[in-house]
Amino acid sequence: MKSFSKDVTVIGSDLDELNHVNNIRYLQWVQEISKAHWSYLSEAKFNASYYWVVRSHQITYYKPALLGNVLTINTYVPEGKGPISKRVVEFYLGQPENKIARCETDWILIDHRTGKPCRIPKEIQDLFGY
Repeated sequence: MKSFSKDVTVIGSDLDELNHVNNIRYLQWVQEISKAHWSYLSEAKFNASYYWVVRSHQITYYKPALLGNVLTINTYVPEGKGPISKRVVEFYLGQPENKIARCETDWILIDHRTGKPCRIPKEIQDLFGY
């Protein structure tokens, strides 16, 4: 699996009324890092032929993130079957043993030409390393 990471610092607009990072902000980060990972790995020919849409998100929170925390966001794609690719995004405070949240997302590969789901080609599976 080829993972991809970035760090973010929690700012005031990320917080909810409990002064924790808002649930919606986590999902925005999930989408942002997923797109960044795809952009990092993909080639122009794939972007011209395919795009991804979300089928579902399952997020689990272990502890809150607070103002000023520096979070490491890590993502990888452990598997795919047919048109569906499972992506994992994990949020850490510092080290991986200090996980604060984990999201599993099912993404569906869409053929640009038909607008319909299509099987994930071997070349794309190889990009993700599964």
